[in-house]
Amino acid sequence: MPSSLHRFVRYYNRNFDKRPIPTLIVTNGILSTVADVLAQAAGMVTAKPPPGTPGPSYDFERTLRFSVYGMAMGPIIGRWLRLLERQLPVRQGTKGNGLQFAKRVFADQAIMAPIGLILFVGSMGLMEGRDLTGVGDKFQEMYWPALMANWKVWPLLQTINFTAVPLPYRVPFQSTCGIAWTLYLSLLNASKGGES
Repeated sequence: MPSSLHRFVRYYNRNFDKRPIPTLIVTNGILSTVADVLAQAAGMVTAKPPPGTPGPSYDFERTLRFSVYGMAMGPIIGRWLRLLERQLPVRQGTKGNGLQFAKRVFADQAIMAPIGLILFVGSMGLMEGRDLTGVGDKFQEMYWPALMANWKVWPLLQTINFTAVPLPYRVPFQSTCGIAWTLYLSLLNASKGGES
């Protein structure tokens, strides 16, 4: 491991051990910000405005919304992963660990995935200045497509996360994989009437 990466890992571990919630807030906020920056860049590259009209411009407020959402979700996801660790423990060298991992993935997808998407749609709608009717409309338009897409991607990623990643790194692993997921959500949000 290169020395700078090794130093960063030690720094992260120290901060996670001493201050897990602020560490998760900062880590998840940064990764959500990166995801929206990439989503907007992809949208700007692929946009084909009519001749003579300007293309899309970068929306800093949208990135700020994703950053705030990511910071808020970091500790929630961290507590959820700790809860799964406590309620569905895996013991080294014991039979039945595969079943425990499967239960974790199932619980994550049956409970946290729907809740996380409700929080995403609701918070984005409110931060975009929508009233409750507007948030409800946004929810009807994008919730089910996003949840169906979630169930195609995240069970495999969470299986890797729960079986191969130590607990302190699970939220960053999930958030790093989530860059592509947030890219998808950002583009879906913009296509369903979000500000872009």
